[in-house]
Amino acid sequence: MLTACPLRGQAADPWAPLAFLIGEWTGGGSGQPGDAVAGSTRFFMELEGKIMVRKNRAELAARPGENPGNVHEDLMIVYPKAGGSAFIADYFDNEGHVIHYSLSFPGKQPSVVFESDSAAAGPRFRLVYATDPSDRGILVNEFWIARPGGEFRMYLSGKLRKKN
Repeated sequence: MLTACPLRGQAADPWAPLAFLIGEWTGGGSGQPGDAVAGSTRFFMELEGKIMVRKNRAELAARPGENPGNVHEDLMIVYPKAGGSAFIADYFDNEGHVIHYSLSFPGKQPSVVFESDSAAAGPRFRLVYATDPSDRGILVNEFWIARPGGEFRMYLSGKLRKKN
């Protein structure tokens, strides 16, 4: 079951459900065309703890006919929704994509689901992060896409290891 993260009236740190993300994570993929060769993701707090920032970089293997060394970079800013009842996020990348997400937290922690607005025209997106139950130093991530009116289908998945 997914629930919004309550912020208002919460005595504990409102960022606690996202604390497992803080740090630098590295990983790689198969190296097959279009797949990551290497990558890194960094989550950190900014503006005196008012926002969380994610910076991501993936070096992708070239697809046939592409120039080698294709790099994907993105930036995501997570912040409390107006009224302090939940978190939202804005995503930007070097390909010109902008995605607005709402965050929810599955009953099984630590994990978080970023999901784009279902009312928006065009495809919908879902980004999931969860720690590996057998190794908290591993962050499992999945990126799902749903065509307009369609069901979500996994587009990418991977594992990242926390840097010390």
